[in-house]
Amino acid sequence: MKVLDLQCAHQHAFEGWFASDDDFQDQLARGLVECPMCGDAQITKMLSAPRLNLGASRDNTAPEKDQVVSAPQDPALQKAWLRMVRHVMANTEDVGEKFAEEARRIHYGETTSRDIRGQASREETAALIEEGISVLPLPLPPALKGPLQ
Repeated sequence: MKVLDLQCAHQHAFEGWFASDDDFQDQLARGLVECPMCGDAQITKMLSAPRLNLGASRDNTAPEKDQVVSAPQDPALQKAWLRMVRHVMANTEDVGEKFAEEARRIHYGETTSRDIRGQASREETAALIEEGISVLPLPLPPALKGPLQ
């Protein structure tokens, strides 16, 4: 098993696990590898050192003095965002394209109050907010719209 450090065109860094380098190249050529943050399929394999488990562990988490970390590349920020999105998806009901209609029904007490998610146009979202209905637009990359592992 090969663990590769990958990066999309938007500078999101992530890990990919492949049977071999040939397997990675094959999946990349077929468009099967995409960024879990934004769904971009323009993926670059980054240089990485092999992991050698020599017994004692060291804490290498402190950044070097001159190292600059920007938000889009910050793995901790990406991890927190993915954790939040997974929590939202696991704890809400997907009502699909009927989101605006169902949000109104809940807001006006016409149906049981529950946490929902779904799709709404910008116009529908703006109308809900104008009505005083709390909504949070949360764009999801295609990779997160399917079953979560």
